[in-house]
Amino acid sequence: MAADGEGKRIDPISQFEITPMAEWKVGSYDLSFTNSSLMMLIAVGLILLWLFLSTGRRSLVPGRWQSIVELSYEFIGNMIRSTAGSDGLRFFPFVFSLFMFILFANMLGMIPFFFTTTSHIVVTFTLAMMVMCLVIGYGVYRNGWGFLRLFWPSGIPLAIVWFVAILEVISFMSRPISLSVRLWANMLAGHILLKLFAGFAVMMVGAFGLFPGVFGALIPFAMTFALVPLEFLVAFVQAYVFALLTCVYLSDALHPGHH
Repeated sequence: MAADGEGKRIDPISQFEITPMAEWKVGSYDLSFTNSSLMMLIAVGLILLWLFLSTGRRSLVPGRWQSIVELSYEFIGNMIRSTAGSDGLRFFPFVFSLFMFILFANMLGMIPFFFTTTSHIVVTFTLAMMVMCLVIGYGVYRNGWGFLRLFWPSGIPLAIVWFVAILEVISFMSRPISLSVRLWANMLAGHILLKLFAGFAVMMVGAFGLFPGVFGALIPFAMTFALVPLEFLVAFVQAYVFALLTCVYLSDALHPGHH
């Protein structure tokens, strides 16, 4: 049986443990500054630093970093236009900020000994609820009672329209759950797999000695090496999917009758 220290190092769940760095309680509320809070601040700080350094000295002929920022702007702009139309560009700052935060948080989690904030459902669900609150708030503000057309599809026979309306309501209410669980589950599962295969390699060396263990560790080490670029791809794709679905939901707030 492995010692407690070794078992904790190999335990694939220990990497998700939230630990307070500065404890602060107000009554029964725990407002401590944690490692998750730190990583979110680092993600925001890196985004601001990247944008400032890349666009601080704008030129007619953009350099490498300015080109990347301009491509990022165009990428998000095209995403919004293709899903929500030109009217959706009013939400560009929100969608761009959301995409960049998730992307940087995911990428930071790929660095060894760093914390992955998006591997916690409370973080992803909070982001999803921000999206849904914006959709409902702006949908009611723009359309008034016409926003309810989102739950009352046109062209449905009167005999089943109430049943379809109930299904539409349930589908709408499940959006923040599916939006948050998709991001959380992908990041959680990917990091667990990486930790498991890396832990297998270490355990093989520890169990059979240096030379026999190295041969036994080749397969888990190869799997770890192969999963790393895949996880970087997943980190980008999940940020993209979250932003894309946000645009789709915002389109419902802008055009509820086109559902």
